[in-house]
Amino acid sequence: MNNISEVIQLTKELISRPSVTPADEGCQLLFAARLENAGFNNESMVFEDTTNLWSRRGSEKPVFCFAGHTDVVPPGPEAKWNTPPFEPTIIDGYLYGRGAADMKGSLAAMLVATERFVKDFPEHKGSIAYLITSDEEGPFINGTTRVIDTLEARNEKIDWCIVGEPSSTNVVGDIVKNGRRGSITGDLIVHGIQGHVAYPDQVKNPIHLAAPALAALSQEVWDHGNEYFPPTSFQLSNLNSGTGATNVVPGELHAIFNLRYSTEINDQVIIDRVNAILSSYQLDYEIKWTFNGKPFITGEGKLLNSVVSAIKETNGVDCTPSTAGGTSDGRFIAPTGAQVVELGPTNATIHKVNESVKCDDLDALEQIYYLLMKKLLT
Repeated sequence: MNNISEVIQLTKELISRPSVTPADEGCQLLFAARLENAGFNNESMVFEDTTNLWSRRGSEKPVFCFAGHTDVVPPGPEAKWNTPPFEPTIIDGYLYGRGAADMKGSLAAMLVATERFVKDFPEHKGSIAYLITSDEEGPFINGTTRVIDTLEARNEKIDWCIVGEPSSTNVVGDIVKNGRRGSITGDLIVHGIQGHVAYPDQVKNPIHLAAPALAALSQEVWDHGNEYFPPTSFQLSNLNSGTGATNVVPGELHAIFNLRYSTEINDQVIIDRVNAILSSYQLDYEIKWTFNGKPFITGEGKLLNSVVSAIKETNGVDCTPSTAGGTSDGRFIAPTGAQVVELGPTNATIHKVNESVKCDDLDALEQIYYLLMKKLLT
């Protein structure tokens, strides 16, 4: 491929910067310079080890925002890559490199589409904004959530938001995420009494005690979902107990579990029901909770309808809105009242060795983003 598009060229430039969480490696400076040339006002927000960029063109409503992240996950064993992970390489129409799909390709498509749109429609309606962080793949403590807190404190609201996460399955736009399930994690310790296995009258085995309770939690029907969400699911992710010796009953059991939940229930209902089930088995336990995000949904409306239409016009695909999958930074933006849709390239290789994206898909994504702004802001 000799003649590559501006989107692919920019994606390559971003991939070549090894911005493993929470590093940004100058990606946002590159964006800020080009956005400034397009008439944007840039505001760098640095919180602890995280660099964030809030950039806005215009002062009127509605505010249309592109949201994304410049950080990537570690490449893993580089010897297993066919090409160096931070040396972007095009092979048979696919661009390889860490971040190609998640999500430097989306960022490049956003920026090129924005530059083209502003040139074509310099007097567009409302405002265009960018919210970019370097802490999405990591602890997500000092990234988008802190920027949103800052914007909320000064009553600066986003009306429509496109998050560039790789939402698609087979072709760009076949799937978009118009919501996400809530996520809550429980870190459980069940206490027993350690002792010799030959003297069961002198021990309390926490494995025996916890097993029926954990089975009950896994079999609990939390809700039945609704038109947007599947039923809430409970999954054990870690289970540890024992000293390593075969003749010792352990003194405690440690279990970690997660619930991905719908809008039919909330985190407090989950906590109360988990405690009720554990207590019904007379367990001596303690539990710590981590709140990863509340569920949100963007139903039919101006943003989702425009997304569907732009995808159809670009590649003829009838897209399917979905709430499946993990969490995204959309969970911090939606609670402010914004309509949020995740739209990006295919996700088959994200976080994997030899991450890649089809070059034609990124060019199509740029066209979709351009049409979306045209539908919403002209």
